[in-house]
Amino acid sequence: TLAERTNLAGVRHILLVLSGKGGVGKSTISTELALALRNAGKTVGILDVDLCGPSIPRMLRVQDSAVHQCDSGWVPVFVGQDKAIALMSIGFLLERPDDAVVWRGPKKNALIKQFVTDVAWGNLDFLIVDTPPGTSDEHISTVEALRPYQLLGAVLVTTPQ
Repeated sequence: TLAERTNLAGVRHILLVLSGKGGVGKSTISTELALALRNAGKTVGILDVDLCGPSIPRMLRVQDSAVHQCDSGWVPVFVGQDKAIALMSIGFLLERPDDAVVWRGPKKNALIKQFVTDVAWGNLDFLIVDTPPGTSDEHISTVEALRPYQLLGAVLVTTPQ
C-alpha cells in the first residue's frame, strides 16, 4: 500500500540489533548507538520491538510519554530537548510500564507489521530496530516486514559465555 512506502520512504538506513539470547545488552547497544549517531549529527529513530521487555523508553527517560495518531499513522515520541531521537515502543501502549505482554504469535506479528508500516518516522538517517532475545517469530516478522526497503544491516550482540 501507499502508507507502507511512504512511512519508511524517508529512512536512509535500517539497522537491526539482534542476539541469540537475552540479557546481553541489546537495548543498551541500541540506545548508545542512537545517542552516538545523534551526537554525530544524524537524525535517528528507534523501533523497540522487544514486546516482552520494552526497556528503551525507561533508558531514555520518556516512559511516561504517550503516542498520538496523525493522518499517516502513529507519531513517535521525540526524545531530549532537541527532539533528535524518534522512538516507538510497545511500552507506550501499555497501561502501566510493568504490565506483562502475553500475546501469541499472530498478534505479536501483526503488531510488529503495524509498527513497521504505521509509524510516521519522517526523514531519518538511521532507524535502529531493537529486537527481542532469541531467534523467534518476532525476528522473522520484523525482517519480512522490512525486506521491501532493502536498507538492512545488523549488529549481533554477543557475550563471552
